[in-house]
This record gives sequence, C-alpha cells and structure tokens, in this order.
Amino acid sequence: MESLKKNTEFQNVFRTGVSKGTRLLILYAVPNGREISRVGITVSKKVGNSVVRHRVKRLIREVFRLHAQEVPAGYDFVAVARSDAKGEDYAAVEKAVLRALSAHKLPKA
Repeated sequence: MESLKKNTEFQNVFRTGVSKGTRLLILYAVPNGREISRVGITVSKKVGNSVVRHRVKRLIREVFRLHAQEVPAGYDFVAVARSDAKGEDYAAVEKAVLRALSAHKLPKA
C-alpha cells in the first residue's frame, strides 16, 4: 500500500470519489486503475495541535497497514479525521476505519 502525496491526487479523490462517514472520520474512495491501493490521510488544525494531529494520522495509518489484506486493490482512499478522533484509542479508530471501508461495499483484495 502506497501513500498519496501530491495535492492534485488528494483533490482528484475529493472531486470524483464517493464518501462514507463515521463519527471519527470520513473515508473517500475512487478507483485508480492500478494494481495497488493508495491511502492519504488529512487532519485539520481543528482537531488539535501538531502532536494530536500526528497521533491521529499514525493511528489511521497503522489501521491501514495492519488490515492491508482487507483493503481492496485498485483504489485511492483519503481519510479525513474528525475532531472526535483526537481522544480515541487504537481500537476505536480501527473500528471506525473498518466500518467506513465496509460501508463502501468494494470488492475485497
């Protein structure tokens, strides 16, 4: 699984992707025409200071890393953390990400 890095890649997912939300995050997904999936994570300053934002990003990234076999191949994903995510532990973030992934009803990898 690779990362989305460029602003144009993020904007493409926001413009053309389908979003599904949970209490902790919104997950956008769009087919990318590749054999692998890519993930981008964004956390607004409204969530907290840089330490809090980075912790939330690390938690979301870890969920995608540990559940890579459950993430469908050939999609670009962007996870947008909501402010409720700042005080949550790994289990809650994991549940939110997996719920948003299953809500997309994408074919498994």
